Amino acid sequence: MDVLVAHNFYQQAGGEDQAVAAEVAVLKAHGHNVIQYCLHNDSIDAKHRLDVASRTIWSWPTFHELRQLFQTHRPHIAHFHNTFPLISPAGYYAARAENIRVVQTLHNFRLLCPNALLFREGGVCEACLGKSIAWPGVVHKCYRDSFAATSVVAAMLGVHRAMGTWRSAVDVYIALSEFSRNKLIEGGLPAEKVVLKSNFVHPDPGPGSGVGGYVVFIGRLSAEKGLKTLLDAWRRLDGKLPLKVIGDGPMAAVVKEAAAKDAAIQWLGVKPLQAVYEAIGEAAALVLPSQCYENFPRVIVEAFAKGTPVLASGHGAMATIVNNGHTGLLFRPGDPADLAEKVEGILADPIRLARMRKAAREEFLLNFTAEANHRTLITIYENTLGTGGCPNA
Repeated sequence: MDVLVAHNFYQQAGGEDQAVAAEVAVLKAHGHNVIQYCLHNDSIDAKHRLDVASRTIWSWPTFHELRQLFQTHRPHIAHFHNTFPLISPAGYYAARAENIRVVQTLHNFRLLCPNALLFREGGVCEACLGKSIAWPGVVHKCYRDSFAATSVVAAMLGVHRAMGTWRSAVDVYIALSEFSRNKLIEGGLPAEKVVLKSNFVHPDPGPGSGVGGYVVFIGRLSAEKGLKTLLDAWRRLDGKLPLKVIGDGPMAAVVKEAAAKDAAIQWLGVKPLQAVYEAIGEAAALVLPSQCYENFPRVIVEAFAKGTPVLASGHGAMATIVNNGHTGLLFRPGDPADLAEKVEGILADPIRLARMRKAAREEFLLNFTAEANHRTLITIYENTLGTGGCPNA
């Protein structure tokens, strides 16, 4: 099958970029022809603000470039990942102009919320959910704490809702979790167009030993990731267990200060993927204290692949991915006391912990391998095309 994959890379690489790279690699490994159209947000710094704003709503350069690619390569499917801000929804219309079917993976909640997180002022926020114009987000400056920047995102969402883009210009949306699928439908996407396909890990990093005697956090150091809850919980643990923090972000100084005051906390900064896998595999557990819903944190699948249980906030997608008491434990979102109690509880029972490690690895092998993901993705492509089978499937 010939597939054009379009993705707008972020300035700070994250799980979404890794997920796109893994999916492209798997498609190529199965003999599919992949044409990539990639833009990078680093180029924004050299552009005028008005140019970026206009391209966010409708990018004529993208429209013309993609249309030329479609004419040259004639792919069966145009698969979009992140289109914000430089690709824009104009990419869908370029595909439509050449009669190419459109699939869009939704890695976040951008179509429902200007900041893509359904998160504001330390907690979950659904004020813009289902609204024709995301005016609450503008009022609260939810994107980059800027009235102007949020207004541009809200304008993009409102213009394309009015144009019918979300309903008619995309053939299939891929949601990463059942929670996300339900929330996207609640926000106005047509239920019949939203299908489910989870994140995955490729290649399989293999199980770890779990003998490191520490808990690990991996992710962006920011408020929505629950760093305050995490650090408060470790203050309650009073040095009983080491915590390794891998990542960077706006709360890096807060984490650095906490590490300076508490010898049990170690901030390692950004690490290469192989080092991240090693840290996960040796950890007794991975902690995911997000205050936001999350969509489908790739780090959960990475933990399962290494056979490492996950301690996660019990809401949003996390509550549907982590099987409480089986592949990890759920705690009350934003409750450091409950998190500290769960940490102590899981480590006090080595037999239970060993069972969780086995269950986490089995969950990965059953649901989150590259093979399982490829089968699901090709089925989505075939159904989008209305065919019973495709080359190299």
